[in-house]
Amino acid sequence: MTGTANAACESCRFFDDHKLNGAQAQGDEGLCRFNPPISQPAPQSKGLWPVVASKDWCGHFTAEMTAAE
Repeated sequence: MTGTANAACESCRFFDDHKLNGAQAQGDEGLCRFNPPISQPAPQSKGLWPVVASKDWCGHFTAEMTAAE
């Protein structure tokens, strides 16, 4: 895989580790904000962002998507 040697959700600009909004994440988990929240079966339920581990990665990763430092 060319260009994905450093691929990890924690280095993606769309990874939300909850630290900025005061929430306490469990372990190394965060939310993937690349796509919109996923709908739930009940009509009154709120959509949920996918939970990912900081070391996960997906096919959307590119060097241009890394988080600003």
